[in-house]
Amino acid sequence: MTNYIVWFTFAGAVLALLFAVFTAKKVLSFSEGTDKMKKIASSIRAGANAYLKRQYTVVLVFFAAMFVILLAMAFFGLLTYFVPFAFITGGFFSALSGFIGMKIATASNARTANACREGLNRGLRVAFSAGSVMGFTVVGLGLLDISIWFFLLKNVFNLGPSEVSSAMLTFGMGASSMALFARVGGGVFTKAADVGADLVGKVEAGIPEDDPRNPAVIADNVGDNVGDVAGMGADLYESYVGSIISASALGVAAFSAKTHINDFFAMAVPMLLAAIGIICSIIGTFLVRTKENATQKDLLRSLSRGTNFSAIVIAIVAFPIVWICLGGKESIGLYFAILAGLLAGVFIGQSTEYFTSDTYKPTKHLAAKSETGSATIIIGGLGLGMLSTALPVVIVAICILIAYFASGGANDANLGLYGIALSAVGMLSTLGITLATDAYGPVADNAGGIAEMAGLEPEVRQRTDALDSLGNTTAATGKGFAIGSAALTALALMASYVNKVKEVAGAEVDVNFNLTNPTVLVGLFIGACLPFVFAALTMESVGKAAQSVVIEVRRQFREIKGLMEGKAEADYASCVDLCTKASLREMVLPTIVAIVVPVATGMVLGYHGVVGLLAGATVSGFLMAIFMSNSGGAWDNAKKYIESGVHGGKGSEQHKGAVVGDTVGDPFKDTSGPAINILIKLLSMVSIVFVGIVVAFSIF
Repeated sequence: MTNYIVWFTFAGAVLALLFAVFTAKKVLSFSEGTDKMKKIASSIRAGANAYLKRQYTVVLVFFAAMFVILLAMAFFGLLTYFVPFAFITGGFFSALSGFIGMKIATASNARTANACREGLNRGLRVAFSAGSVMGFTVVGLGLLDISIWFFLLKNVFNLGPSEVSSAMLTFGMGASSMALFARVGGGVFTKAADVGADLVGKVEAGIPEDDPRNPAVIADNVGDNVGDVAGMGADLYESYVGSIISASALGVAAFSAKTHINDFFAMAVPMLLAAIGIICSIIGTFLVRTKENATQKDLLRSLSRGTNFSAIVIAIVAFPIVWICLGGKESIGLYFAILAGLLAGVFIGQSTEYFTSDTYKPTKHLAAKSETGSATIIIGGLGLGMLSTALPVVIVAICILIAYFASGGANDANLGLYGIALSAVGMLSTLGITLATDAYGPVADNAGGIAEMAGLEPEVRQRTDALDSLGNTTAATGKGFAIGSAALTALALMASYVNKVKEVAGAEVDVNFNLTNPTVLVGLFIGACLPFVFAALTMESVGKAAQSVVIEVRRQFREIKGLMEGKAEADYASCVDLCTKASLREMVLPTIVAIVVPVATGMVLGYHGVVGLLAGATVSGFLMAIFMSNSGGAWDNAKKYIESGVHGGKGSEQHKGAVVGDTVGDPFKDTSGPAINILIKLLSMVSIVFVGIVVAFSIF
């Protein structure tokens, strides 16, 4: 029966990819509009393609080096020979997800702008369809990778459940490594261009956003695609497969002693849930539509209709899956763990929406602080972000407790941990449509830029701005969703690490991780510090790159005669090149830190220290990521709220103060914040892969 489940999972993956192809063809059938719109879109595409080509060249060197290291470890018996190849496939599919998402986004931006000339609903459908291609490509490739590996390891190489789960965990390291490169590199690119364009263009020169006279405007639009689309695609691919394979690994530990349940069933259930989630998500996409005179709440309601429908259906279907596959009444608590994850995802999304949408008081009050200058709006945004961490922590804590005890954790810790892992799968089971609502935002943002640069009718920009403003909220919601699932997945991976230690060092190994143990305590401090160091490195990277863009934009304004009068054309390519070089240079160190620190800590403090590190990084990283993402989202929407005509409107001193707040928030929400959730999972993945070295050679 497990083979049937695997075939069903494979079919779900193929269905997702076919739906992505069908939707892409539909998007490409729309017109790109005028010749000027086509020219601008072509420039954005060329810049994005050139960046990704250079990024993947750098990443290829890293993956080749890691492949050699892992192969050497396998040669000395510290790993199986499947691990290096699983690492490569994880990275490849993660990169491919981002690449395909970027290609469709750069092909649909002008089409969305042109569709907005016909109406708001038309623009929403084109932008959302482009986001759907991204969403279903991610889940399709993720399940394809998982199902192929599962089938090969189980049926071709005849490995047992624990060996299969151990090998599959390691392609999560490849996916996480690629995701970190994509998120950090793309995040540095997009925010360097965005900050440079805003500070010199809107604040110093007083010209509108996306004005064609601004030399950084094309780089800004390129950045939306390489950071918010390609980076996000690789990121959520990693989150998706990480939650599934961690749950599968814990399923083996939970059911290995139960003779009436095949271990492989427990491994296959997360995959089956994900496949059902794809079907629910596809149906949900057809429910997303709105009326022409829609308000912000109407637009949000139209997107929520599709995501809520998908969540409700998966909640209903999950019951028979658990009942049939995991032993009926005895394991029914695992169903409630899945429900807890689904509900936690919804509540975290609503919490994020409340703190970042300009339809609610927090962001409106933040916009009002612009009346007294940029300093007060920055202070207000920091306070808002810090306060916004409380509710997600409570939600995740309740989810963990329900999932653990409902699954039987009081009597069997392994069952409880499996329940927590399943709650993460439940949270991400409808990722296809959730990611579609997230990925459409950068497309709408690009569409607004093209509308401005091409000189389209004012109502077109109003429609794209409405879609873009909603995109900021859905993007913040998507990030909160990803961060919440990262916390649950990281906890599951931590449990997998402990099980791996037992497997490598022997069942009788000391697994008492008491806080009075100095190695655990030191590891806890190191882990808690890591997200701060990581955020500092990425923020500093954006700052340095943005400085170079600011200097270049000022130079062009000063030296290109007739540029400000619109009689000469800006040198867009120089800003794109500056951002590309800076992002490729700056993305390496944060990734190296994430890989080296857990191994170095383990070599000195042993596996006890590593567990402390993983616990510290998960807790502080979760808080830091929520804080940064929500602060950035609120600053961005406060700026757009002022641009709607309140507090002086566009061009006022209040608006300039809000723009300064937004530029501070840009690296918060689009570089450092979303990359931290990858960090906390990559630390666990690296620790699992290198556990053999730590157990054999650690000092303590």
